[in-house]
Amino acid sequence: MSGGPRWVRHGSRWAPPTERPTWWPANEPFPGPDWRRTRVRFMRRMAVFALVAFLTFAFVVAALVALLVGFFGGAGSGAFVPLAAFVLLVVAFNVARGVRRLIVPLGDLIDAAERVESGDYSVRVRVRGPRELKALSRAFNEMSEHLERSEAERRRLLADVTHELRTPLTVMQGNIEALIDGVRPTDETHLRAILDDTHVLARLIDDLRTISVAEAGALTLHCEPTDVAALVRDTVASFETAAASSGVALRADGAGGPTASIDPVRIREVLTNVIANALRYTPRDGSIVVTTSATADAVSVSVRDAGAGIAPEALPHVFERFARSDDSPGAGLGLAIAKSLVSAHGGTITALSTPGQGTEIRFALPVTARAAAEG
Repeated sequence: MSGGPRWVRHGSRWAPPTERPTWWPANEPFPGPDWRRTRVRFMRRMAVFALVAFLTFAFVVAALVALLVGFFGGAGSGAFVPLAAFVLLVVAFNVARGVRRLIVPLGDLIDAAERVESGDYSVRVRVRGPRELKALSRAFNEMSEHLERSEAERRRLLADVTHELRTPLTVMQGNIEALIDGVRPTDETHLRAILDDTHVLARLIDDLRTISVAEAGALTLHCEPTDVAALVRDTVASFETAAASSGVALRADGAGGPTASIDPVRIREVLTNVIANALRYTPRDGSIVVTTSATADAVSVSVRDAGAGIAPEALPHVFERFARSDDSPGAGLGLAIAKSLVSAHGGTITALSTPGQGTEIRFALPVTARAAAEG
């Protein structure tokens, strides 16, 4: 094909170019060098192996026929030659069929693996061949699908983080430039505004680190027997001033239950994020009720507000990173952090909401934390 770079020589062999040819589709990643030749070399080697195996078997059959002819002393030995030819024909057919069933799926896997290595995670292979190769193909397709989802999530996260960092950085840059140019005086009021923006950046970075560490399974929990009801009451008390200034009635209900083996600092962070989120969306003269209940195996906490509720199409996404409404002043990380921390304890968290009737965030923690959380 014209318009693209020519193949180049590497030592004793030729390889495709490493640059994308002009004729390659712009929306498809170029697979890079040598991925087609890899399959060709594999096919040749398997063909040579099959030929050597067939010739070896033919030699053994010929030697066996010769022994039989010598044993019978020539009497009726002519019948062995057609029989040997028929056996060789059957063996050759089955060998060719078996090799083809083996090398074609393997060749597909080689091609697909080379494309995945080059960054094309959309590739899938046809499930065929022996049972073991079918299982390998299914596993490869699942791996490719997982990589494709991870890559899409990585790109979305990078775009979201860039967007969230741009706003406070732009504000800080504008304020500093105004101070340097003398547009604003260098006084405590304007310097404190810049300091507040640095706090926003620091909180965003800390939140992102908490989520990434928790989702990677590398979050270290310092679990200890904790009265969850008492922890809820203390956390609610810390929000009383903010709730009163917003005209929201905030109270904690529920008697104490069995202690749970949890990390009290992390669960307080969960409660803080959930209550702060409820307080943000509850109108003046509204109410927020935090209820604690317990069973023999788990302790449950429910935070119910009297806000506008969540739209049905948005409800499945409330625990995703940067998921928020258009009028939200936050970064959309509070509930995502809550889910990561609850999951790290082996618990579950759910959201229930009806538009116009408020929202309830409910999470349950096992009384005995899983052993993996201690690491």
